[in-house]
Amino acid sequence: MRQNVPDNRQLLVEHILNGQTDFYRLAMSYVKNRDAAMDVVQEAIVKALSKVDSVREPAYLKTWFYRILINEAMNHFRRNRNLVSLEDVMVDRAEEPRDPGERLDLYDAIDRLSFPEQTVIKLRYFEDMKLEEIAQATGANLNTVKSRLYKAIRKLKDMTGEEIDYAP
Repeated sequence: MRQNVPDNRQLLVEHILNGQTDFYRLAMSYVKNRDAAMDVVQEAIVKALSKVDSVREPAYLKTWFYRILINEAMNHFRRNRNLVSLEDVMVDRAEEPRDPGERLDLYDAIDRLSFPEQTVIKLRYFEDMKLEEIAQATGANLNTVKSRLYKAIRKLKDMTGEEIDYAP
């Protein structure tokens, strides 16, 4: 066992305690269900605590944990993608087709993005992460993160009809 493992464990616990609201908010933005979001965060915490000895550099604990959290949100989608509630089916059937000129709410527009684009937007603007941190958290190349961000911003602009400030 590495000498820095106890330090990493303590840093991780502090990070979890200080960021629990942020983690819940991020999970909720993906799963759209309070109980499911709490489950996603709980699973991410359990996995992180059990694997904390694999982190070599304490400076990467934050992005490492976000990567686990995002993966857990994706796992939730994979497990539940074929399950559709009766309420959702009824709402979908009752909803009239949208007029393309109708302004979408920004959050609705974000939900229409691909999962990787949603992740970049949410980590950048909701979690205030730097592009380098997003690259580490998602396991993507920095240029890929930049490309996804620019593409997502263009899509959001097209969907909402509003200018969206880009702050690198």
